[in-house]
Amino acid sequence: MKLRTIAALGIIGMAAAGCVTATEQKENMLAAAGFRMRLADTPEKVASLKRMPPHKFVVQNQNGQPVYLYADPSVCGCLYYGSQDNFQAYQQMVFQQRLVNQQEMAAMMNQQAAFAFDYGPWGPPFLY
Repeated sequence: MKLRTIAALGIIGMAAAGCVTATEQKENMLAAAGFRMRLADTPEKVASLKRMPPHKFVVQNQNGQPVYLYADPSVCGCLYYGSQDNFQAYQQMVFQQRLVNQQEMAAMMNQQAAFAFDYGPWGPPFLY
């Protein structure tokens, strides 16, 4: 029972520390990768934004070059746009974030396994 309580407290602590939503984190990475943002500040832009798939990339050709568009009608009401280089930088950031998440999960599992250690005659761990 104590192991479950400790694990639950650890998960709650991690969740409280990461108050940024997945969409907000994605938008932070888009900006860091060099994507630019344009607000949907006219009725025409809002209508155009609503016609695009929300929170997904769309690729369009402009002067023979791909332009990556990311519509966000819910958080910022804006459109992010960037080049092939921006998109590759974004993909690299996503990959790195997944590695970090996997490492955090492995560390949590190792920590939980340590709490399951058989203390034999000493009884359960001494928690202060």
